[in-house]
Amino acid sequence: MKILIVGSGGREHALAWKIAQSPRCEKIWCAPGNAGIGQIAECVDIKAMEFDRLADFAQEKGVDLTVIGMDDPLVGGIVDVFEARGLKVFGPRKCAAILEGSKAFSKDLMKKYNIPTAGYETFDDPAEALRYLETEANFPIVLKADGLALGKGVLICADLDEARDGVRAIMEDKQFGDAGNQMVIEEFMTGREVSVLSFTDGKTILPMTSAQDHKRAGDGDTGLNTGGMGTFSPSPFYTDEIAAYCQEKIFQPTVDAMAAEGRTFKGIIFFGLMLTEQGPKVLEYNARFGDPEAQVVLPRMRNDLINVMEACVEGTLDKVDLQFEDNAAVCVVVASGGYPVSYGKGYEIKGLETVDGRDDCFVFHAGTASRDGAFVTNGGRVLGVTATGSDLKQARAKAYEAVEKITFEKAFFRHDIGKAIDEAPESAR
Repeated sequence: MKILIVGSGGREHALAWKIAQSPRCEKIWCAPGNAGIGQIAECVDIKAMEFDRLADFAQEKGVDLTVIGMDDPLVGGIVDVFEARGLKVFGPRKCAAILEGSKAFSKDLMKKYNIPTAGYETFDDPAEALRYLETEANFPIVLKADGLALGKGVLICADLDEARDGVRAIMEDKQFGDAGNQMVIEEFMTGREVSVLSFTDGKTILPMTSAQDHKRAGDGDTGLNTGGMGTFSPSPFYTDEIAAYCQEKIFQPTVDAMAAEGRTFKGIIFFGLMLTEQGPKVLEYNARFGDPEAQVVLPRMRNDLINVMEACVEGTLDKVDLQFEDNAAVCVVVASGGYPVSYGKGYEIKGLETVDGRDDCFVFHAGTASRDGAFVTNGGRVLGVTATGSDLKQARAKAYEAVEKITFEKAFFRHDIGKAIDEAPESAR
């Protein structure tokens, strides 16, 4: 099969890496891709939002399956454009991708279908939002830009002054662009966060192994929200009992709710969960593989990814036996100094050869380019260094050992990815 991947980050590198392992894979293109992806696939200079150009390319090259990695094109309707031309494409249509594209939509859906989530109110007028915060809110409280904001449009406010600043940043200063035209104010939940990615064909849903992301830029969950500074899989806090509850009360009900709304969802639903004292609740939905969650989940997956994606598209997911290795994986993101605000580009990356050829350690490129035969930095998140091990402690030790050997000017990374593992019961680590 000839495969086209749409996207340019670490998630897309992980997808290309996994797809390339399929005996069914003949050729991979990636648009626009990055320098690391270029080692596996042929990169194509077409941007992810150029839907017609991408569809033209897929038709011209006889692409058998297009895989959409990123959120923006999914929410923008790229799947509809491809399907209108009779092209096979993996991902939800525009009407279903709204599950991620609008937090107000997803919260209303959960309320309507009794899917456990935090209490909330939605506002499109900053004055009304401020009035609510001043008269009815309990602190701390969470402010969320309604639309897509690169994983950064969530503010946790400890008091009214912070909340006022948050409303101004989201709705008036438009720090997250049009994503802030509407805002969700949500009760603050406490507990362990868990990410569960899942395949669905609109009827059947098959959850993948669990993971946990680290959003804040600094050690100890300090600093600004980022697109993710690292992750580990599986989560020792996501027990079989919790998984069974989520399947019954959250996962299947979400798929059924979308179908009932005439928005049948085919592709990946990413469930961001909070394990509260009252039970698991949904923090957020995403409509695609997480980044960097894909970098720890896909290396543990036993199945041929092409087969599973085809089953989602064709409605035969109930025939798939989804399996994962009985091991663990940890990914540490190496970022450019100044991320997620401002940062330089073009710094040469050294030490990558120390990981090349290993089957227990992989470097997924997120923001890289090629210059004079060398890899250079070309983004805020530059690399995702992933290692597998027999357990989480071993995987974490291997990941950090590899990270220490890879350098570029002004590089930084968190030193505590997976530190929560130490707090888990010994039997779960």
